[in-house]
Amino acid sequence: MRILLASSEIWPFAKTGGLADVAGALPKALAKLGIEIRVIMPKYKGIEERGFPLVYKNNRVSCPISQTSVSAEIVESQYDGIKVYLVEKDEYYYRDFLYATQDGDYLDNAERFVFFSKSILEAIKVTGYVPDVLHCNDWQTSLVPVFLGTAYQKDPVLSSISTLLTIHNLGYQGIFWHLDWHLLNLGWEHFTPDCLEFYGKINFLKGGIVFSDLVNTVSKKYSEEIQTPEFGYGLDGILRTRKNDLYGIVNGIDYEEWSPEADKYLPSNYSLANLADKRRCKAALQEAFSLPVGPDIPVIASISRLADQKGFDLVASALDEMLGLNIQYIMLGTGERKYNELFPQLAKNHRTSFAVKVAYDNALAHLIEAGADMFLMPSLYEPCGLNQLYSLRYGTVPIVRGVGGLEDTIMDDPRRPNANTGFKFYDYTEEAMLGAIRRACKAYENKASWLSLVKRCMQQDFSWEASARAYSDLYEKAIRKHGLR
Repeated sequence: MRILLASSEIWPFAKTGGLADVAGALPKALAKLGIEIRVIMPKYKGIEERGFPLVYKNNRVSCPISQTSVSAEIVESQYDGIKVYLVEKDEYYYRDFLYATQDGDYLDNAERFVFFSKSILEAIKVTGYVPDVLHCNDWQTSLVPVFLGTAYQKDPVLSSISTLLTIHNLGYQGIFWHLDWHLLNLGWEHFTPDCLEFYGKINFLKGGIVFSDLVNTVSKKYSEEIQTPEFGYGLDGILRTRKNDLYGIVNGIDYEEWSPEADKYLPSNYSLANLADKRRCKAALQEAFSLPVGPDIPVIASISRLADQKGFDLVASALDEMLGLNIQYIMLGTGERKYNELFPQLAKNHRTSFAVKVAYDNALAHLIEAGADMFLMPSLYEPCGLNQLYSLRYGTVPIVRGVGGLEDTIMDDPRRPNANTGFKFYDYTEEAMLGAIRRACKAYENKASWLSLVKRCMQQDFSWEASARAYSDLYEKAIRKHGLR
């Protein structure tokens, strides 16, 4: 099979969250299965500056945007043997951030990602790489199946391409006011409740759900949750109409990138057979955040986008009581302005027990995963989650709310204590979260049983191989489905 994976962010080129990790790791796993795969993304500011190889072949594309034609160049690059197409249009993508500043989204995001979606299809024609399946990801590429099913439906090069849309987070749908409709160059017959219209606005993700051959989410539990009003964000109805074409595949993680045995960012590497050096990582972490160094102080950490979806309203309101449990809490991330400002201020009031860095720092993220004892993810919803999987690998015990992929990947069953891999709570309340933290801290006091728990966590296997095989099967299903149209 020939696959083209389209994503608005791909690690190591650009990243705001887990989408980039998945879009970067999945192609490598698929290539190991013998699948021919290439990826395409915008050429953002920072890619050229960081020294990635860039090859210009004068592959230019031109796309209709409203009443004008907008051109760009398709630049080739590569990482780990995977060919990458970069859509170079500085007017749209050469900016300090990918989608938004801390004050809000870029006002021209509709135009930026209408163009990106159209440029993907035009890039196929100018590069000559015609895939069997075009694998789209989230709202930023959801218009690709829409355009394939409308404006490009009879294109001799593109008409045979099947589509798979992966929903990484249904909370972000690409919703824009109806006056942006002219950017799409589609007839108003597609602005309907059965297509792209959503309460009087345009919904890019909804269009992708309607037009894709198959749809999947990044965990089985989340594929079920989003068909309910509680988690469906207004799209539960349209998702239920596609329930026979809706699948769930838990993300894998890249153990070449995330493994304590060989992690280049750690002061000391360690393994299941030699856990002593995890303590050295803990001391280094405490020092890095200017916290008192002590091996017996439970260190809990969070690495996340600082947003309500990730449960930081619970953390903010329960922080004093949480720190009263004689723990240290470390936070790394950036997000909504209210949290970017609140948590550093709270850290000043708790200098010996709470530390935060408002930034994305990859090296520090690795040290946190290795040095912390526990990892807190109190998410309001969580399509899959990656940090709990990284934490398992590093022997850092997850404390999670049992939703989405967190429910699928972490075991906490009082009837099976020898199988458990973390601590879960379900009610979205401070009391429920604090209850799980208290249970974890109590368990930490018994060093022998805690060591057994740490080892059990490290024995879990969430490598990409199984997930890649599941995606390979979905690609074959998409090809068959498209052939029946």
